[in-house]
Amino acid sequence: MTRFYTTGRTMRHVLLAPFILTALMVGSFAQANAPADPVEQVIKEKPFADARVVLQISDPNPFKQTLVLNVASNLLKFYGPDRVDIEVVAFGPGLRLLFKDNAEAARIAILADQGVRFSACENTITNMGKKLGHEPALNPNARIVPAGIVRLIQLNQAGYFVAKP
Repeated sequence: MTRFYTTGRTMRHVLLAPFILTALMVGSFAQANAPADPVEQVIKEKPFADARVVLQISDPNPFKQTLVLNVASNLLKFYGPDRVDIEVVAFGPGLRLLFKDNAEAARIAILADQGVRFSACENTITNMGKKLGHEPALNPNARIVPAGIVRLIQLNQAGYFVAKP
């Protein structure tokens, strides 16, 4: 009869193994279910894009707001909707572009249908809400991001070209 002898050190490893495996599995599960990075998430929406562009609008001037939408349209025409990834980030006075009653609402809907994303700065929404006495009603195509400038930085770091037409 063969006997298997263990040292105290080996026995501790044998007893600790199930706990270590459980901790690793729980850690992997938590990591797998963690919310994805918002920038990585949008890149996955258009993995074959030849160009990634973020357009900044921080100006209340309707002419500049129209210009931003024109640039988005021109990019779509040049590359095609599947080959360009475009996000318009509105903050400060430029948030007015994404107000529900903005004159460009129909055009925003058309661009959104072609894959253009529209991000609205939560900081600006909060501050405008204080001045207006209520939060402004936003275009249904607007996604709220915590801070417009931070969104620009994140997208730039992820390789997006930042333009302020």
